Amino acid sequence: MIRRLSIIVAIVAFGLVFASLVIGHTEQQSLLPLAESYIRLVPQELGAANVITGILLTYRAFDTLGEVAVLFMVAAGVGLVLGGERPPRSGPLEDRFEGAQPPSEIVQTGTQILVPLISIFAAYIIMNGHLTAGGGFQGGAVIASGVLLMLLTYPQYRPNPEFLGITESVAGALFVLTGIAGLIAAGGFLDNRILPLGQFGAFFSAGTIPILSALLGIKVGCELSVILERFRP
Repeated sequence: MIRRLSIIVAIVAFGLVFASLVIGHTEQQSLLPLAESYIRLVPQELGAANVITGILLTYRAFDTLGEVAVLFMVAAGVGLVLGGERPPRSGPLEDRFEGAQPPSEIVQTGTQILVPLISIFAAYIIMNGHLTAGGGFQGGAVIASGVLLMLLTYPQYRPNPEFLGITESVAGALFVLTGIAGLIAAGGFLDNRILPLGQFGAFFSAGTIPILSALLGIKVGCELSVILERFRP
């Protein structure tokens, strides 16, 4: 009885908090000066149609690099906790799941159809991040969702953690080297103007932003895939 009463009180309290937020919300009619300056400067200085991606990979790219480093530490921590020596297993990998109930034909067929589409969609999000909504972080998460779907549908499927780790490290190193090239050949760390900006709105435009987005997507996708693989039995 007391437990139910406490749950009801908590729900009512959360409802009052959200209700106060909704009642007191007023829609902003104009942009703040900082946001307005970003909207003006990103297309002019960076040549990127997507203002958000332009900000994340240039003006505050150092913060983005730190966020990716945090994700790397999470993957390393999960690997340290769950990737140690496991009990020896006899027989091939398929024997470990001999007693598990196989997924239905609908799930298997759906996975065979969806995984290629997810891969194409992830590539689209990453490579068009400087033009439309998307970018490296979002595309990397979509890549990991395809890996998760494979793990759920085919228990015997096993991504190669060593390959993922090497690929992630190479992508991260190239990301940093691109930033250093900006210090040498342009105006600062991760300055995208070491390559021509091209025509505004074209696929090959915005300098190094598409390259940085692709490296970021590869790095995030590999790190999230490693985390998912470590949680498998």
